[in-house]
Amino acid sequence: MRVRALLALAVIALSLYIAVTVPVRLGLDLRGGTQLVLETRSTPTTDAGREATDRTLEVLRGRIDGLGVAEPTLVRSGENRIIVELPGVQDPKKAAEVLGRTAQLTFHPVLGIADRTSEASRPLPKRPREQALPDESGTPLRLGAAALTGEDVKEAAARFDQQGGAGWHVTVGFEGAGRAGWARLTGEAACHPAGDPARRVAIVLDDKVISSPQVEPSVACRTGIRDGATQITGSFAPEEARELSLLVNGGALPVPVETVEQRTVGPTLGAQAITASAWAAAIGTALTSLFIIGVYRLMGVLAALGLVCYGLVSYAALAALGATLTLPGLAGFVLAIGMAVDANVLVFERAREEYAARRRPSTRSALAAGFRNAFGAIADSNITTLIAAALLFFLASGPVRGFGVTLGIGVLASMFSALVITRVLAEAAVSRPRVRRRPRLTGIATTGAVRDRLTRRTPRLMRRPHRWLAVSAVALVLAGSGIAVRGIDLGVEFTGGRLIEYATTSPVDPDRVRTALADAGFPRAVVQSSGATGLTVRTDPLTNTEETEVTGTVRDLAGGADKVRDELVGPSLGEELRRGALIALAVALGAQFVYLAARFRWVFGTAAVVALAHDVVILVGVFAWLGRPVDGVFLAALLTVIGYSVNDSVVLFDRVRELARRTPEAPLPDLTDRAIEQTLPRTVNTGMGAAFILTALAVLGGSSLTDFALALLIGLVVGTYSSVLTAAPVAIRLDRRTRPVGNPAARQPERA
Repeated sequence: MRVRALLALAVIALSLYIAVTVPVRLGLDLRGGTQLVLETRSTPTTDAGREATDRTLEVLRGRIDGLGVAEPTLVRSGENRIIVELPGVQDPKKAAEVLGRTAQLTFHPVLGIADRTSEASRPLPKRPREQALPDESGTPLRLGAAALTGEDVKEAAARFDQQGGAGWHVTVGFEGAGRAGWARLTGEAACHPAGDPARRVAIVLDDKVISSPQVEPSVACRTGIRDGATQITGSFAPEEARELSLLVNGGALPVPVETVEQRTVGPTLGAQAITASAWAAAIGTALTSLFIIGVYRLMGVLAALGLVCYGLVSYAALAALGATLTLPGLAGFVLAIGMAVDANVLVFERAREEYAARRRPSTRSALAAGFRNAFGAIADSNITTLIAAALLFFLASGPVRGFGVTLGIGVLASMFSALVITRVLAEAAVSRPRVRRRPRLTGIATTGAVRDRLTRRTPRLMRRPHRWLAVSAVALVLAGSGIAVRGIDLGVEFTGGRLIEYATTSPVDPDRVRTALADAGFPRAVVQSSGATGLTVRTDPLTNTEETEVTGTVRDLAGGADKVRDELVGPSLGEELRRGALIALAVALGAQFVYLAARFRWVFGTAAVVALAHDVVILVGVFAWLGRPVDGVFLAALLTVIGYSVNDSVVLFDRVRELARRTPEAPLPDLTDRAIEQTLPRTVNTGMGAAFILTALAVLGGSSLTDFALALLIGLVVGTYSSVLTAAPVAIRLDRRTRPVGNPAARQPERA
């Protein structure tokens, strides 16, 4: 006990220090900003392709530094993708334009005026080194091969010439061979008479002539401009001049890039999400604590203190690991509070059983036995949840991946708080003389209301397991009909498209907006209400011009609207994410089966996976009937439901295995009925604790978290049912001859 106490104090002290000194890094969906996923158009598996992506990353970093964004993030994702996070940037069009431009800067001699029938940007016939491009006024120019490139430029700067009348322009300075090249280019142009088009020098950016100045008469033929400097003029606005200098300084991208995903979240929406989640956590934790205290009395008080310590430890772990806290991750943090109660409930219920079974019981010995006997079920149930968290981390992306990190940290922190911190507090409490004289004060020296009712009337649920299987089959048919009739409304993450959320000044009818958008040329737009005065519009991928038209239509009907969220997902990325989601789901079911089959028997592993598949179909079917979108956040909720449901199955099967070792001759249905009777108090109390948290999250979490909490509430009910009344009957039917768990060689006929 002394070692555990010292360990608990050390961890709490360290966690408190980290929580005070190290801030948690918030994701863009909580602090506001723009995230872009850029894909390089190169062959990623070749050395040249990988080098091009690395060079692109460096060029983009230089451009972002020039933008002056505070705390930007650029990371490589896979072979040919780059994730760019720009906190505080609310204009994704501008960011995408600056970052995505190839910025191939070249300097050409002008050979003359081209035939106006020549096609721009195409090589001229019989002159492969020439091309025709229109100048600033639209006059097509015949340009020779590039004499200089952006690699020859030393630096560029935006300047304003008020006295000379040039206005905003960009000064360009050459270095090294570029100085001699510039002198040679301008010297050759100076050999032509004033006014001759050939006396001009064309400055081309991405196949567009941005300036074509005449060489001044004072410049001598064959001598040229030797100071290695020039000016790019063109009636630039201040922003245009700064952007051009930024592109020139940053250098050219070695390969073109395409924006395959774009997310923009306003700071107001993120602040509201943080506030709502904080209230949900506070109220949910308070309700859960009151419930646990009402059921377990003094032990409930200590479990509530353990919850506070859990929150501190998990927050400090997030900060210490440098993890990014996203909106789903914040929801996962709140959810893990409810799941953290599970380990304490398992221990306290086992302690109650030990106290009731002994002739001369003591709360101290019963508590020690409770921790000892519950450890296996706690470890198994938490490992299955860690499997789901690991799959979210490795197979998902973006905010959902952050949810996996938060969930994994939460599981480990909850195990530590329950098995170390709460145990230290509980053992110290039951050692007090006053507590020893009043054992009922601990909450252990009583069987509890649920167990009392079960004792008066023991359920015989597994006498006819086929009845429960029939109920499950009916539920599957109803859910499947929802999928077949209504269809699955996949979010833009899985289909590709654009989702824009608006905060309107007054409530607006979604049908009116839908009709107006159809008249404007967007017949496939899906319009839904979001909160009291919010609106979401989901369409196929839109260009920036089309997005401006959609936003204008909404603002006209709503009398004003602010864009608080903007997400764009390319169709190729949507297909990839959809495929990844299916793989994650399949791997989750397979991993659970392998683990359960190894820990128990293949019969129980198969039964648990059947119950999980049952939960998945019903949850998707309910969302299909409700018309709610199935997106990445739903995937996080779904995998969490899988972890929660298998927890219940693990606890039940662990008790069946324990009973089988004591009475190996007993048939499986009888063992299962006894296991259900003994574990039902834990199932009810844990479910109630999680329900308080999820209800608070659904009511107070706002539109961003409503679907997440709703999916988890539905999964909580369905998972609790299936772990008892689907998994157990399936296991019994698979084991047709009722082979006892503790004696595989014995075989007995199944009892009706």
